[in-house]
Amino acid sequence: MMQNLTIDSDRLWASLMEMARIGATEKGGVNRQALTELDGQGRDLFVRWCREAGCSVRVDAVGNIYARRPGKDDALAPVMTGSHLDTQPTGGKYDGVFGVLSGLEVIRTLNDLNYETERPVEVTVWTNEEGCRFAPAMMGSGVAIGKFDLDEVYALADADGKTFRDELDAIGYLGEGAPTVGDVAAFFEVHIEQGPILEAEDKTIGIVQGAQGQRWFDVTLVGQEAHAGPTPMQTRHDALVGAAEIVGAVNRIGLEFQPGACATVGQFDVSPNSRNTIPGRVVFSVDFRHPEDARLSAMKAALEAACAKAASGQGLELECQEIWYQPPIVFDSDCVAAVQAGAEAAGLDAMKIVSGAGHDACHISTLAPTGMIFVPCKDGISHNEVESATQDHCAAGCNVLLHAIIDRANAPGTNPE
Repeated sequence: MMQNLTIDSDRLWASLMEMARIGATEKGGVNRQALTELDGQGRDLFVRWCREAGCSVRVDAVGNIYARRPGKDDALAPVMTGSHLDTQPTGGKYDGVFGVLSGLEVIRTLNDLNYETERPVEVTVWTNEEGCRFAPAMMGSGVAIGKFDLDEVYALADADGKTFRDELDAIGYLGEGAPTVGDVAAFFEVHIEQGPILEAEDKTIGIVQGAQGQRWFDVTLVGQEAHAGPTPMQTRHDALVGAAEIVGAVNRIGLEFQPGACATVGQFDVSPNSRNTIPGRVVFSVDFRHPEDARLSAMKAALEAACAKAASGQGLELECQEIWYQPPIVFDSDCVAAVQAGAEAAGLDAMKIVSGAGHDACHISTLAPTGMIFVPCKDGISHNEVESATQDHCAAGCNVLLHAIIDRANAPGTNPE
């Protein structure tokens, strides 16, 4: 019977394409950043669909949305699934939203089949996963697990000075319930891989074993602004020259800590940004990732040494602040096994894989048994308007999610302590 259970591929695809029209860009992507009016529209559409599917819907104080389908015993801890609806400024149609709408499609399929699970099933939308408007990333799930303080999050401001709380209120998603993850029997997140491995290996499903650790830094260098013509080279305190040295060091660190290391400078701000003025202040980001925590810590030490050397050499003031740390994650063995069994039941080619990106599932895994499912994306490209996945691959991932949820929602046992 389990092998015959399948989601409605056309319905899932139609939902993905309809959501993609909210914030659609000329190049075929989506710009639906967290807590913008467009984010509110996407949330409204999701909530409407969930209520039409018979779900009860609640919103917590950080804007996380929980849509619940009751089980035979509603007192049992639920099985949860979900992801996020916010995007990068030049994002794609699938990052995050595929996981949210796959959860909705599982509920719609269970309704079609009149299939009643022992436990309730909940689909979640986590607020501000991307972290591009309000940093850090994975904010809604981070507040829910107690990693981030709610009042501190409320006070965060975007580049225009608009605060998180005010913008959450403006779109109508400032809920009243405490942001917390209570008893959860299992949590699953299905997602595009955002990398090239599945496509290169010609596999449809990635059985995610865990995720790389991450460290994010903000680096500030302050020198002295001066005229580009009269100021001799040997007397300059050029903040951009120091920053350039550090950027080169970041790339070297990424190469030196292979296998598995990634090192990126993604944001860069030069002041006063004038053609004939020596830069007096530079601020930039550093993103380090590694599957081994000790190696990730060693990368941090190497960055700090490179920053100190560059600042000293140019006579600059330095601040290197770590703004976020996520240790490497190992997912729950029972949830991983449920994903494996779901792929086998659906007859899909699958392989074990480690996530190179952070996901809300990484946060939830600290409090609840968690698993992830990956499907391929074309050329491994994500956070880009050309991000692409096929209807067949999306349906395959959703089918594995369906089987994994049924497995855990019918599993014996009591609520976690």
